[in-house]
Amino acid sequence: MSGRLAGKVALIAGAGQTPGETLGNGRATALLFAREGAHVVCIDRIRERAEATAGEIASAGGEAVALQADITDAASCDSMVRAALTRFGRLDILIGNVGIGGGGAVHAIEEETFDRVMRVNLKGLMLATQAALKPMREQRSGSIVLVSSLASIAGGFQVAYEVSKAAVNRLATSTAQSQAGRGIRCNAVLPGFIDTPMAVEGIAAARGRPTAEIRQERDARVPLNGRMGEAADVANACLFLASDEAKFITGALLPVDGGMGVRIG
Repeated sequence: MSGRLAGKVALIAGAGQTPGETLGNGRATALLFAREGAHVVCIDRIRERAEATAGEIASAGGEAVALQADITDAASCDSMVRAALTRFGRLDILIGNVGIGGGGAVHAIEEETFDRVMRVNLKGLMLATQAALKPMREQRSGSIVLVSSLASIAGGFQVAYEVSKAAVNRLATSTAQSQAGRGIRCNAVLPGFIDTPMAVEGIAAARGRPTAEIRQERDARVPLNGRMGEAADVANACLFLASDEAKFITGALLPVDGGMGVRIG
């Protein structure tokens, strides 16, 4: 294969797939990166999901390896990076596509839930970034893309998720500034309403409502064509930021939201 990521090694945290009828952001990104020539290290907390993504890549003629890892654990993050280096000899790209929700608004959330969301969404991405920076700093190059959310700048009913994603934005900009001298870029993608199993089917299950109703409601809130985005839209944004086409872009927070973030009222 050849393409925009030809010869590059990409580690994708969250490359597995929540079961559902649509494609998730992590798997979509892994598949796209492989089509563009990257060697892909598929990471997921559930090994079978990572293996399914890697198997799909291999079936299409790409090269991928699947690993189970818990990014909330520093040793696990170091281990997944070492595995990438052992298999491919270098690490060029980290995609941090990990996040959980839950807990509700500030008046209702429980302390344990708040801590859990922050541990996964913020601390996990910080530890993964820290682990990836070790080889990237030695080779004086690398691109990190963290998947944040439009909820980082809007909302009011998911305080832990919103605060954690706002912190992810700052993690991206801080990393961009501190690592620029080593030739390492760091950016974030801010998806809005994306039609993924975790979002649509997860919300439907939590609320005990039909998936079709949730999908229709979410579509209606998107200014651009009245339709949610797809995982491919997030994957394409990650591809651009990870590729050499964005070699002079660092510290950017790129909305992928169909205009939701600029709508007032």
